[in-house]
Amino acid sequence: MSGKRDEQPVKSSEEINRKNQYQRETETLLRRLHLQNNHQQKLSPADFLKISPPLKSDHETSEKDLAHTFLQRLIMLDYRTRYIAEGQVKLKPILVSKTVNAEDIDFDALFSTSKDTDQLKQTHVHPMDVQMAVYHCSDSFLKQNMVTKLSQCQYALPLLVPDPDTMDIECPLWTFRQIIKTWKITQTKDDSNIVTMKTMPICKAETPMVSFFRLGSLSVSKSQLMNTLINDHHSTFFHRNCPGSTKSHHLMDGVAEIAWYCPAGKPNDAFTDCTAFCNLHGDALLIERQRDILTETSSVNVVLLPTLEKSDKNWTVISDLLKSPKPLICLITDNDCGAVQMKEGKYTIGLKDRSQADVSENLKRIIREILSGPHQSFQLETMGDVSGIKVDEDDKVNQKGKSAALNIVNLLQGMDVSKIKDQFLPCQGELWHKWCRINKELYHLKGHIEKEKCKKQQELMKIRQKQCTASCSELMKLFIENLSSMATTERQYFMKWIQILINLSTDDLSLLLQHYDEKWSEVLDLKKKHDKSDLLKIKQSELEEMSKKLQSSTFGLEHIFREMGQIYEAHKALNETDCSKYPELAAELMISGHPMELMDGDAGHVPLTWISSLLDEVIRKLGDQRVFVLSVLGVQSSGKSTMLNAMFGLQFAVSAGRCTKGAFMQLVKVSEEMKEDFQFDYVLVVDTEGLRALELAGNTTLHRDNELATFVVGLGNMTLINIFGENPADMQDVLQIVVQAFMRMKKVKLSPSCVFVHQNVTDIAAAEKNMDGKRRLQEKLDQMTKLAAKEEVCDAECFSDVIAFDVQKDVKYFAQLWEGSPPMAPPNPGYSESVQELKNFILSKASQSAVITLSHFKTKIQDLCNALLKENFVFSFKNTLEIAVYRKLEVQYGNWTWTLRSNMLTIENQLHIRIENGNIDKVELSYIFKEISKTYGKIKGDMKTYFDDNRDKEMLVQWRGRFEQKIEEFHDELVRGAKRKLDEVLQQKKACKKLDDQKTEFEKLLQKSKELAHQLKDNVKDEEELETQFNTVWSHWVSELTAETQPIEDINLEEDQFTVLQELGIEWSLINESKIDGKYKELSKCGNYSEYISILKHQEHCDKSQQLKEDTTVQRFSLKTAFSSTVTF
Repeated sequence: MSGKRDEQPVKSSEEINRKNQYQRETETLLRRLHLQNNHQQKLSPADFLKISPPLKSDHETSEKDLAHTFLQRLIMLDYRTRYIAEGQVKLKPILVSKTVNAEDIDFDALFSTSKDTDQLKQTHVHPMDVQMAVYHCSDSFLKQNMVTKLSQCQYALPLLVPDPDTMDIECPLWTFRQIIKTWKITQTKDDSNIVTMKTMPICKAETPMVSFFRLGSLSVSKSQLMNTLINDHHSTFFHRNCPGSTKSHHLMDGVAEIAWYCPAGKPNDAFTDCTAFCNLHGDALLIERQRDILTETSSVNVVLLPTLEKSDKNWTVISDLLKSPKPLICLITDNDCGAVQMKEGKYTIGLKDRSQADVSENLKRIIREILSGPHQSFQLETMGDVSGIKVDEDDKVNQKGKSAALNIVNLLQGMDVSKIKDQFLPCQGELWHKWCRINKELYHLKGHIEKEKCKKQQELMKIRQKQCTASCSELMKLFIENLSSMATTERQYFMKWIQILINLSTDDLSLLLQHYDEKWSEVLDLKKKHDKSDLLKIKQSELEEMSKKLQSSTFGLEHIFREMGQIYEAHKALNETDCSKYPELAAELMISGHPMELMDGDAGHVPLTWISSLLDEVIRKLGDQRVFVLSVLGVQSSGKSTMLNAMFGLQFAVSAGRCTKGAFMQLVKVSEEMKEDFQFDYVLVVDTEGLRALELAGNTTLHRDNELATFVVGLGNMTLINIFGENPADMQDVLQIVVQAFMRMKKVKLSPSCVFVHQNVTDIAAAEKNMDGKRRLQEKLDQMTKLAAKEEVCDAECFSDVIAFDVQKDVKYFAQLWEGSPPMAPPNPGYSESVQELKNFILSKASQSAVITLSHFKTKIQDLCNALLKENFVFSFKNTLEIAVYRKLEVQYGNWTWTLRSNMLTIENQLHIRIENGNIDKVELSYIFKEISKTYGKIKGDMKTYFDDNRDKEMLVQWRGRFEQKIEEFHDELVRGAKRKLDEVLQQKKACKKLDDQKTEFEKLLQKSKELAHQLKDNVKDEEELETQFNTVWSHWVSELTAETQPIEDINLEEDQFTVLQELGIEWSLINESKIDGKYKELSKCGNYSEYISILKHQEHCDKSQQLKEDTTVQRFSLKTAFSSTVTF
């Protein structure tokens, strides 16, 4: 790549002198900004990823604090960081002229320029010099963070930067790598506009580029004109009329800045596709190298210049541009002509006596016209191929990190994203989810407790063995090997490149979203047509499959670390030491500022073994440091991660399509100068996934949300309750569950506090206007706390007894995040001010609160997790009142069932007496139903009254159907149970009578057999003759004995049918209704009704017949044996 670049020409003495002068001025500027030591020893993210003294008020800022203030405000997304407003530097006092008296002011004195008045000239540092000075004094990682934040502030970014020492032209490609842009392309097809969304890293985006230059010193601001093309309400490019601007700036000459216009897919978009705009600062005639690079790579060139003569030194530049095939637009400052096309692709517009809005509209129209045809595209990544440019990514250490990352990411190429985790990260998939499920079941054992416990523990060990077997994927081997062998800086590059390249390798997510949108549109169209065909069902099933695929398509660095943790836990469970170094590697990254997953977002489980070992390693390396734990909780997409990033300079994932899942923790160090004011060394920030996630609809969401909220609030010294808007209803319900859970988990010592943060509140008087709302919130929380305390037998009187909260002080209101409509809207400065105020408030409260050590934090995690696993009941409810109402319903249900049971016992006793007295020989099911119907009817009436007239009927309605079904099933089972018991009593009585009757008959048979034996004793010698004689006599005796037996009564088929139906569980009311209706009598007319006959019943009948035959054979054999014995005797 470097071979393609030209060698530097031999420098003349004039260039050397100019370079020396430039370097002296640079040194002077850096001294003024107190950055002289950082020109060689660069600033790093670690210098700003810490708790520093709060920013001073504007009027106190001095030159030595400018650089620090600039970066701190940039981290908080305050775009005003680029401006030095009046009063921000100490201005000199207004002087009184000594040349004239006040009474003798004349015309000459009015316009005089004396030496005294020369002192009034401003001497403060140009704002862009502050930005570029900080840029040059930062290492590559801080530069990347800085440029990413500038992009979020919708500012132009350095594309070509002269090195202050060597004057080489550098393209800082590395600094753009984290920037991802989203826009909507509008295309016309068949007289209709089709809007397509596109999201991609800006380095990969192929867009047209419009480059702007100026020739000479002009009265018109080029940068200001460019701003009107991109955003009328925001200064994307700094210009001469911006606050704090000065006539001269040192580090900006020769710098080319770039910005992208991203359309929103609306009719008023300036351009229909993403378009890059590049601005070369300074006179383009004097900056030849940058000018040539830009004219070569741009799609359209725009030049501001005065009217030129052919003898003018600028003429050569314009002449070359006119001869070039590239489209050219000349903006002539002293010409008043309108927009003119001189020839194809060459335009002129006069600026004299024309409004900027008019010029801007003409310019937009011409650029749109040019870009609608064939044009050259620009891609940032190709800048490395342009001659004369040094690319920052060519650094050896950077390349080594990139190469190692590429080896890993290349394994993923061409794979379906949803299958990557199954193939390369098998330990965290089905195996880990099954382990979590069984582990939870261990805390809710039923039946044979010890046996079940032993069985489940064996299952857990089997899963761990399977994880160990599967834990040798090529991806994980390479990842661990690189982490273990690399030096600190190489490892940092490696980690960054992994994040960047994984996003690129899984770039088909946006395509999947597009296909999902198309499929959803098809389903909606079919629904509108009321289509009930199979096509709708097919499309809906396809949509559901795509939805599942979307949920499984998230893949990032956090999944690799999750796999690392599971491999460690599996080997640890089997007492293997192969992975003992894993916690140490993760601890080093955590100490350096990398977030670590605390709770698995997919399984909803904390890997306790891994987290404990990780924290042990952190303690070993740092000591048992004191920490203040700050957690955040809120509904999905309410801006939790964005707020934490702005507050502490963190880098939690924040895009709408990449919401946080689970919980992550990150250490933020307290600076040395601040440790005197605080009792802790670190702030441990815990970011969590949003509650009420739409993709996890149903009871699962409720249970998971309540569990997560309890864990997060219990873990933190302070929890920020983040609310989008002014209504805290959703979080209010969650907090009630948290309070109730804390009361139930009495063994876990907790002392949490909370602060409500209302985001996106536009009314500046919101705090005052919502006083009544805050009072009602306090009353509701207090009421629920009392209710929960009564339930759980605690002595808490109000919400603040459980969770420290002052409704007067602990409720904050934030302005909306964006100043306008995305994607071109910058962050709202009011949002940044709110973040700064909240940060100061948190730190002031933290300085007065008790803190914990890292070892205590580890113990707290373990205690909380174990308590959560044991708890189950409370998390199934929406709030405390629901729990109380449900418990009352259960008590009432118990009363209803006891009334039914009591009445049934009375009925059973009465029937039992009648059976014993021989008054009845059969119990009809209909009789039992009839006897209990009065009580059952009354209970049903009581239930209806309870659900209809109870003051909590709105809440009770969700359980009404279930409890009505439960009481009905209980009633039917009670009746059937009574019938079974009474039938058994009848059967026993009949069996006794039958036994007595049979005993008499058997005695007669035995007597006759003895008599026959005596008769044949001496007459029959042969066994066969003996058997023949016996059989003859036996047949005669049986006929004689059964002569008086009554014939078989007519079979009552109808009664048998009802009996069978009841045994099958059919409700008696339905059977009775069918009996009265009589339709069942038509069954015989259907012809073949074999499908109505149960095979089991047929088999049972066969079994009974066989049994009857066996019984008869046994009786006959017994008598025959007795007869034989007698004969022998």
